[in-house]
Amino acid sequence: MPSVVADEMNRCKLCVYPDTKPDLHFDQSGECSACRNHKNRPEIDWSHRLRQLMELLDHYNGKVIVPSSGGKDSTYIALRLKELGADVTAVTATTCHLSGIGRANIDNLARHVRTVEVTPNMTVRAKLNRLAFELIGDPSWPEHVSIHRVPFKIARETKTHLLFYGECPNNQYGGPLGTENTREMSQRWASEFAGFLGLRAQDIVGMEGIMERDMHDYMAPTDTELKEADVTAYFLGWFEPWNSHWNAKVASEHGMRFELPGPMNYWAHENQDNIQVAWHDHAMYRKYGYGRLAAQISVDIRDGLISREEALQIVRERDGLFPHFYLGVGAEESAGRMGMSLKQVMCTLDTFTNWELFDGVEGGRPILREFV
Repeated sequence: MPSVVADEMNRCKLCVYPDTKPDLHFDQSGECSACRNHKNRPEIDWSHRLRQLMELLDHYNGKVIVPSSGGKDSTYIALRLKELGADVTAVTATTCHLSGIGRANIDNLARHVRTVEVTPNMTVRAKLNRLAFELIGDPSWPEHVSIHRVPFKIARETKTHLLFYGECPNNQYGGPLGTENTREMSQRWASEFAGFLGLRAQDIVGMEGIMERDMHDYMAPTDTELKEADVTAYFLGWFEPWNSHWNAKVASEHGMRFELPGPMNYWAHENQDNIQVAWHDHAMYRKYGYGRLAAQISVDIRDGLISREEALQIVRERDGLFPHFYLGVGAEESAGRMGMSLKQVMCTLDTFTNWELFDGVEGGRPILREFV
C-alpha cells in the first residue's frame, strides 16, 4: 500500500526539514525538534558524560563491539574508543550491493581494529530487497535490520557486553518528544526507529521459498535475553557532541576514502557502501517530500555552515534527483541486483509516491508543488 502523509508540506523555520518527515515534532513557532535539540547542546555537561563513558569502559575491561559499515561514523567510533583505551571489534553485516569504495573502507578499518564480517545468503538478500521494496517501499530494509541484529548476536557469542552505535537519530534528526535523550539502544527501540517500517523478519518466512533459517541474521535476540547476557548498546553521540564532518575528517586521516555518490547528495562522505541506498533515498523523497540532500544540508544549517536561503535553493535544484547513477553504477544494474527491471522499479516507486506533494515529473524526479 502507498504511504499516506499530509497533502501539503511546511518546512522548519530554521532548517529545511518538512513537517511530513516521520516522527518529527514542530513547536508552535514552527521550529522542528532537531533544531531545538541542537540549540540545547551547550547546556549539556559533556565532561560529566565522558566520565560516565570511561566508567562503562573500565567496568567491562574496555571490550566493545562497534557495528560497522566501514563508513565515516563507524570508523570514527572505532578509532575514538581505541583512543580511549578500548579493545575494539568492528562487526560488519555485509550490505546489499557493496560498492568498490565500500569494500576498500571495510578493509581499511581492519588496519586499525579487529574486524568480523558476517555475509548472509546473497540470493536470499536480493529477494529481501525486492520484497521489502514492494511491501514497504524500501529495499534497504534488510540492511537496516541486519546491522541492528548481527552485532548483538556476535556480542552474545563472544561474551562482549558493550556495543556502541553512533548518534541517536531521535536527537540529531528529530523524533517524538521524550525520546531525544535516549542513551541506550534496545531491540524495541530498533524495531520502532531504525527503519524497519513495521516489517518483521518473521513476516517474510514462507514468501518465495524463504525459510526461517534464511532469516537468522534478521531475527532479534529479545531484550530479556540481552539482559541475561548483560549486553547493552549505547549511542556514542550521547557521550560526546556528534559532528559528522569531524568524523569524516578523522576517518579520512586514517585511510577512509569517499566520493560524492551523485548530485542528489550534498555530503561527499556519507553512504559510500551500498549502491541500493540510492533507491532508499529516492523513495524517501517521493514518500515524504525530502531526500538525502535536504537531510544533510539541514545539519549544516544548524552548524552555521550555510544559510537557510542558500540551502533552500540547492534543495530546489537537487534534492530528490533521480539516481541515474550512484557511485558510478547505473540504475539498470542496481535494479537488476534486486531481480527487477528499471520499469518495475519505477512502478514500485510510483506506488509509494505521495502525489499530493508534487506537480509533474522531470527526468524521473517528481517536482514539489512549493517549487512550481
